[in-house]
Amino acid sequence: MMDGLDRDAAVAAGMDPDRLDALAAMLDRSYVQSGKLPHMQLLLSRDEQPLLSITRGAARDDGAPLRPDALYRIASMTKPVTSVAFMMLVEQGLVALDTPVTDVIPEFADVRVGRANRSRPARPMRMIDLLRHTSGLTYGLQRQTPIDARYRKLGLDEFQQKRTSDQFIAELATLPLEFSPGERWNYSVSTDVLGVVVERVTGMDLESLFQSRIFAPLGMTDTSFILADDKAARMTDAWRLEESGVRVVADRGARSGWRRTGRFHSGGGGLISSAADYHRFARMLLRDGELDGHRLLSTETVTAMRTNQLPGGSDLAGLSSAMFSEADYQGVGFGLGFAMGLKGGEYYWGGVFSTYFWIDPVERLIGIFMTQLLPSSAYPIRAQLRQGGAQAIMQSRRG
Repeated sequence: MMDGLDRDAAVAAGMDPDRLDALAAMLDRSYVQSGKLPHMQLLLSRDEQPLLSITRGAARDDGAPLRPDALYRIASMTKPVTSVAFMMLVEQGLVALDTPVTDVIPEFADVRVGRANRSRPARPMRMIDLLRHTSGLTYGLQRQTPIDARYRKLGLDEFQQKRTSDQFIAELATLPLEFSPGERWNYSVSTDVLGVVVERVTGMDLESLFQSRIFAPLGMTDTSFILADDKAARMTDAWRLEESGVRVVADRGARSGWRRTGRFHSGGGGLISSAADYHRFARMLLRDGELDGHRLLSTETVTAMRTNQLPGGSDLAGLSSAMFSEADYQGVGFGLGFAMGLKGGEYYWGGVFSTYFWIDPVERLIGIFMTQLLPSSAYPIRAQLRQGGAQAIMQSRRG
């Protein structure tokens, strides 16, 4: 992968190289040199052609420099992959968006609503509710209700669990929903449940299915749920920002928890990947479901995924009850796996370790940003990335 700015390619793609250079310098100065982030990797492309690729900072606490082929815990950037896998099954006629979740996960048949755990849902939970987070499920990290407190106590948010996927569902089915499906939006373990749906419908575990049906066709050779021994040297440390403002190591790359083979593959947050690999995944989405002769999804399906699917055409500001998510709320919709701007049409998502991607299907822009700092809400870097990319456009494709 190139390192730096390809000025000639930027001009040819209708982008201002000086503004891209200024964006890179600002990110380096404000976040890496200042010590706010341990490291960063940014890959920005237009028409699938990389224009800006920068790698800065230390990969590990011992000061080892970040490598261009570094591996990262992408956390909730796993969700779009799981959503693509599910939509592939929809196209095969094996399941549908309006299929009741209980058709595949009968353990949810007696789930109730509310902290009293008595009322039945006003309507069944459907597969579309899992894709767009209107299921009534939650995350323990929301820290708002006695229900999410039970999630924390049971460890239902954890990427690596000792439970099997069946045991995960069994535990989850003992807890009530926060609200009846479709009534509100709440960032949650919905995509973990969707991953279990994919496993049960196909009879395959997520690692095997992702490798054979998504990663191999797309040439994503460095993306998996498990860190292989021969790739361990490329795994970064992950840090956590304490309330005091001190940054501490949360997971060491050399002996990362991702090196262990887990019993449960988290479709909501378990993958590791590289900037180059996730760029290939994003290129497939930008190309409406196809890359290098391998078609994963139809154009119509990808269009539906990046179209607002919230009930009544609402935005997150009007429908959300979540304290935490990986997106802003005002003027932001949610499709089948990621959020999108209701005005510009760009779609995106991120992970709790501050990783991020965005795609502008009109301007043909892709941005992949990798770092490893908990929580992802620490700094406003995501908005700065999208704004910096948009401001560098000299020749717009809009209207």
